[in-house]
Amino acid sequence: MSAQVEFRPSVDEHAHPSMAREREAAALCPSLYQVNTRALLQELSSQIGKPATLDDVPDEFLDHLAQQGHDWVWFLGVWQTGSAGRRVSRQNQEWLREFREILPGLAEDDICGSCFAITRYEAHTDFGGNAALDRLRDRIHFLGMKLLLDFVPNHTALDHEWVIQHPEYYVRGTEKTLRDEPQNYINLGGDDTPAVFAYGRDPYFDGWPDTLQLNYVEPSLQQAMIGELQKVAKHCDGVRCDMAMLILPEVFERTWGQRPAPFWSQAISTVRESNADFLFIAEVYWDLEWTLQQLGFNYTYDKRLYDRLRNGRAQPVRDHFRADMNFQMKSARFLENHDEPRAASVFPPEQHHAAAVLTYLCPGLRFFHEGQFQGRKKKLPVHLRRRPNEVIDSALLEFYGELLACLKLRVVRNGHWSLLETNPAWEGNWTWDCFIGFAWEFLRHDKLLVVVNFAPHQSQCYLRLPFADLSGRSVLLDDLMSHEAFERDGTELSERGLYLDLKSWGYHIFRVIVSDKD
Repeated sequence: MSAQVEFRPSVDEHAHPSMAREREAAALCPSLYQVNTRALLQELSSQIGKPATLDDVPDEFLDHLAQQGHDWVWFLGVWQTGSAGRRVSRQNQEWLREFREILPGLAEDDICGSCFAITRYEAHTDFGGNAALDRLRDRIHFLGMKLLLDFVPNHTALDHEWVIQHPEYYVRGTEKTLRDEPQNYINLGGDDTPAVFAYGRDPYFDGWPDTLQLNYVEPSLQQAMIGELQKVAKHCDGVRCDMAMLILPEVFERTWGQRPAPFWSQAISTVRESNADFLFIAEVYWDLEWTLQQLGFNYTYDKRLYDRLRNGRAQPVRDHFRADMNFQMKSARFLENHDEPRAASVFPPEQHHAAAVLTYLCPGLRFFHEGQFQGRKKKLPVHLRRRPNEVIDSALLEFYGELLACLKLRVVRNGHWSLLETNPAWEGNWTWDCFIGFAWEFLRHDKLLVVVNFAPHQSQCYLRLPFADLSGRSVLLDDLMSHEAFERDGTELSERGLYLDLKSWGYHIFRVIVSDKD
């Protein structure tokens, strides 16, 4: 296979049935892997010499994801799109400048239109339709994983059938609003009979010109969207809801001047009437994460943690982990996704490692993005089907391999997590405040200790340990990343803590092995 299809065949072809059994009990802190469906299929097409469908996604690719320990696979962009969105993407000059910067040798065929300008919630005919999608879901299930797909509640494509059949489903404008805000409205009628529609948008930016805004003030639209969700739920195990906060009553009113009835609680409960375990993940910002969690979302994006990690200061990151545990367990932690810059492009290598340890060894959903492990640096716009060739960062790939092995441990999938306190190593030692430490414990005997010096300089501290059974025993600290081991006196650890002296952005992931009492 080409290096562009980023997987390695499994070592043991018969491993997956047992792996499925190991993950029968749902993890409290699962792992999600996002796949760019269009880019993957484009690369497969070039390899097999014909247009690839979802049936051509190799079993080895899925098996590799299962062996890495992922519980969920998100296939981004499987739904049907149309010619209108493709035309806008190929004509928008601002977007074209970005496309050319990202993709050398850009051709018109590389621009397929945004995968969020959806015309129908049916798997794209180019990808094999719903039948191929269901076969992909079944293969994912066989490996003990589940399938996540997109749901876009705020808008549709310009050429969605509802534009003709149900224009009342959309926010409408007037000739005046079209004149005053041409960046936010479009006339889909003629000069004699104008039909002005609003572009989909959020309250802080101009409209997305390849979409139309759905009108949640209209009760029949809400019922229609619940019906769309029910259709989607027949083909997957959960949905990632694009910009989910835009249709909250207060946000919709701020954007459009009208307050709709609530949508999410009814929609989620309706879908779960026939599938109680159906998963809802919200892309959400503006400190509305808790609001959406209370409405029934299993997980909400944790963009604030990402921003604080990028800022590179320990205290705001540590304070972030003081949030209520119910909130933390429902947070989706990430270092990149299709909307954010590539982690390898914004984090220097050592800080990248430190940030990854903190992101993926705290509680919640561990959210990874295709290409993240290989160190890709160019973010692919959702309008493109071909991604640029990039050199694989072998050191980063090795790091993530070690980290993923840690994340498969039951103690960090189903254990109890706590944030640890640090103390100065000596009087006047100010660098103690640069440390962030976690403890994980499962059934008292399975212990893990995570500590990071989240600073660009060497730091020292004493780390307070929460384990109650250390006194009078010998304690072995086995570093799962460096494969070094350190023996310490348990009584000293209990009374004073663990002394640490770490280089800039240094970290340990210790398996804590406590000896039996004499």
